[in-house]
Amino acid sequence: MKSRFIFLLCILVAAEISVAQKTTTSQPNDRKLWLATMDKIARPVLYNLAQDKLKAVMPVELSKRTDNAVARTKAAYLEAFARTLCGIAPWLNNEDGTAEEKALRNQYRQWVVKGMANAVNPSAKDYMDFNGGQSLVDAAFLANAFLRCPWLWNNIDTVTKQQVVDAFRMSRKIKPSYSNWILFSGMIEAFFYKYNYEWDIVRVEFCFRQFEQWYVGDGVYSDGTSYHWDYYNSYVIHPFLNCIYEVVKEKNNSFGWFQPKQKERSERYAIIQERLINADGSFPATGRSIVYRGAAFQHLADMAWQKKLPAELHPAQVRCALTALLKKTMESPSTFNKDGWLTIGLYGSQPDIADVYNNTGSLYLCTTMLLPLGLPETDPFWSDAAEEFSSQKIWSGKDVRGDHAHD
Repeated sequence: MKSRFIFLLCILVAAEISVAQKTTTSQPNDRKLWLATMDKIARPVLYNLAQDKLKAVMPVELSKRTDNAVARTKAAYLEAFARTLCGIAPWLNNEDGTAEEKALRNQYRQWVVKGMANAVNPSAKDYMDFNGGQSLVDAAFLANAFLRCPWLWNNIDTVTKQQVVDAFRMSRKIKPSYSNWILFSGMIEAFFYKYNYEWDIVRVEFCFRQFEQWYVGDGVYSDGTSYHWDYYNSYVIHPFLNCIYEVVKEKNNSFGWFQPKQKERSERYAIIQERLINADGSFPATGRSIVYRGAAFQHLADMAWQKKLPAELHPAQVRCALTALLKKTMESPSTFNKDGWLTIGLYGSQPDIADVYNNTGSLYLCTTMLLPLGLPETDPFWSDAAEEFSSQKIWSGKDVRGDHAHD
């Protein structure tokens, strides 16, 4: 009887060790998974745009409650292009990787350079709309891509550069709503500042001054005069505030007063975001624009890519959390249609979850969960052994340090 008990105990111990090893040993294939996911999402958009046939082949699924079918369809193509590029820009700017990864990057660089020329050329079939109200949003995401990937600006021809600038100037006449939209205007001015064009410092200052007024505490800003529980602090607010500040501070210290506050707030919100990712990679499905999928954690990905995570968040811990998120939001068989385009939904095809402004193009903001691909594979984010993230530790019974709000 005693020997049988010892045998069963040994089996249980071995099983626990096996489970622990699965969650704590190195996962060298994480980067391969991320690259494969990026390729699956981005390829239909960028390949077809490079061939000047994006408008001809991209399906445009609209919200069941769309507020303007004609305008939303017209805007969808710039949305798909700008948002895809915004997420993969750090990877395009990187020079590291295996021979296979470098070959993939070189292919994407060719597509993006050709696609950019088509997107801003009035004579091209895929010339995009920079005049509509939605255009301000996605012109800003495109500007953000140029700031995240200087390689791209340096490798498009002179004619394309001028057409990009003309398109961005066109968006200046669009009045932003009194919300996160003021950051879209600010991002375009940051682009002009970075690449030595005439810029409007007032539009940039308005971003910092206004969001200082909209800070509600614990690392979170209100999106306008009323607070909403959604992911716009990650979709737009923190990443845009941080990017605009980093660009402008290179030659102008007018906004140095904002940086210490924003640093503390960004770190706190990164901590909150890491804890919001459940042990299985799911997260609370609350608030508008939830069909952006993994973009709900752009801020956490951005902080990891820029190596600005707070000390209590280890890079490998964040990698594992984001990997779980990536798997969960992409695993449903209906996430892509039969031709490889994203479908509206959070977990597969769920069209009823869309907001009035959502369409197929909107969904491609999910590439921003992949920002850490801009780090070399030798960076600790990729090279350190896998580490359990907060939800895994908590819901497996491990003792962890309590969470506390910040002012």
